[in-house]
Amino acid sequence: MSNTDIKRLNSSEEDFYAQLDSLLAPEEVSDSQVAKTVGDIISAIRSRGDDALLEFTNRFDRMQAGSVEELEISKFKLLEALDTIPTEQRDALERAASRVQAYAERQKVESWSYKEADGTLLGQQVTALERAGLYVPGGKAAYPSSVIMNAIPAKVAGVSELIMVVPTPEGVVSDTVLAAAEIAGVDRVFAIGGAQAVAALAYGTQTIPRVDKIVGPGNIYVATAKAMVFGQVGIDMIAGPSEILIVCDGQTDPDWIAMDLFSQAEHDEDAQAILVSPDAEFLGWVANSISKLLPKMEREEIIRTSMVNRAALIQVRDLDEAVQVANYVAPEHLELSVEDPQILAESIHHAGAIFMGRYTAEALGDYCAGPNHVLPTARTARFSSPLGVYDFQKRSSLIQCSAKGAADLGRTASTLARGEGLTAHAQSAEYRIPKK
Repeated sequence: MSNTDIKRLNSSEEDFYAQLDSLLAPEEVSDSQVAKTVGDIISAIRSRGDDALLEFTNRFDRMQAGSVEELEISKFKLLEALDTIPTEQRDALERAASRVQAYAERQKVESWSYKEADGTLLGQQVTALERAGLYVPGGKAAYPSSVIMNAIPAKVAGVSELIMVVPTPEGVVSDTVLAAAEIAGVDRVFAIGGAQAVAALAYGTQTIPRVDKIVGPGNIYVATAKAMVFGQVGIDMIAGPSEILIVCDGQTDPDWIAMDLFSQAEHDEDAQAILVSPDAEFLGWVANSISKLLPKMEREEIIRTSMVNRAALIQVRDLDEAVQVANYVAPEHLELSVEDPQILAESIHHAGAIFMGRYTAEALGDYCAGPNHVLPTARTARFSSPLGVYDFQKRSSLIQCSAKGAADLGRTASTLARGEGLTAHAQSAEYRIPKK
C-alpha cells in the first residue's frame, strides 16, 4: 500500500466537513430481498414453531437433526469444553470474565424511595428481566469474548434465565465459545442461528423459551431479524461496522498507531479507521508505518480494502480542533494518544468507549479491560451507550399517597384533567378529596 492510497483530509479546507460526511456515510446496501427472506422466516417460525425451526436449521446449517431437542447443547458439553481448551486459554477467559464482572457490579442500580412530609411515598423499583436471549456467531467465526461481554452483565443484573443460540454449520462448534458460556453462567445453549434463531427467541416455540430481550452480534440476516422483532422483544442495538478514531499529538510511536488502526480495519472491509493529529509530519510517519506493516498482516487484504475505502488521516489546527472532529464523528472507539488524556477526555461528549493514554490499546477493551465491548456504532454514540447491566434491568415508578397527600395532589390533578377535557380523570382524583 502506498502512502497515497489513504485519504488525507485537512480541517483548514473550506469543504472539510462535507468531505468528512462523505467519508462517514456507509455504503448503501439494497436489503429488500433480505427483508423479504427474513420476514418469511419469522412468519414461518410464528406459525409452525419447532417444525419450521428444524427445517431452516437443517437447510441453512447443513445439519441432520431429527428434533429441536437434539439441538440443545447439554451442560455436560459445556463443562467438557471448559476442560478441553488449553489451560492458557481458560485462564485468559476466566480473567477476562472476572474483570468484566467486577466492572459490571458497579453498574447495578438498586431500588430507592423517599417520603414527603405528608407521608406520601415516591420511588423507583428496579427489577431484572426474567429471561434474555444471547446470539453468538458460530461456525468458523468464534467469539468467546462476545459471550462474556453479553452474558455477564445479564447475570449481574439478576436475569433468571439466559438462553444462548449459536449456529453450528455442519456440526462445527467452537469449544472456546462453549467454555465461555459455562464461565459466564449461561443457562441453556441451542445450536441454532440466523433469522430463525432470533424469531424463535422473540416468539418462542415448543422447545425454545420466549425471551424478553435479545442481545449479541450477527450478520445482515440476524440484524434485520432483530430490527423486525423489536417491540415484541427488546434488543440491544443494530450494530454497524467497527470503527476507531485516534487523536494523537504526534508523540506516540507511529507503528503503534498504525497497528491500532489495523486492529479495527481487520474486522471487515467496511470497518473504519481514522487518525486525527495537528502534526502533518507525524501523519506522514504513520502512513509510512502502514505501508511497512501491512504486508506482514494475516488479514492483509481485508485491512487493505478497509484502509483504502474508509480510512483517513486528518490534519487539524490543534488538539482542541481534534476534539471537535472526534465529537462530530462520535466514534465507537476513541483513542486519546496524548500527553494528558484525562484533561482531553473532559471535552469528549460523544464516544462509545474512550481509551486514554499512549499505552491503552483499543484491543484491551475488546477483551479484558473490564468495560463492555458492545458499543454504539455509526455515530449513534451521540445518543446511545455501551451495553451494561442497566440494559437488563427495568424500572417501575412507585407512588403511594397518604390520605393527606391524595387530597392535596387530587386538587392539582383535577384542575389539569378538566383543562384537558378528561373528566373521568378529574373525578377519579376528586373522589379522594374529603368533602367539607
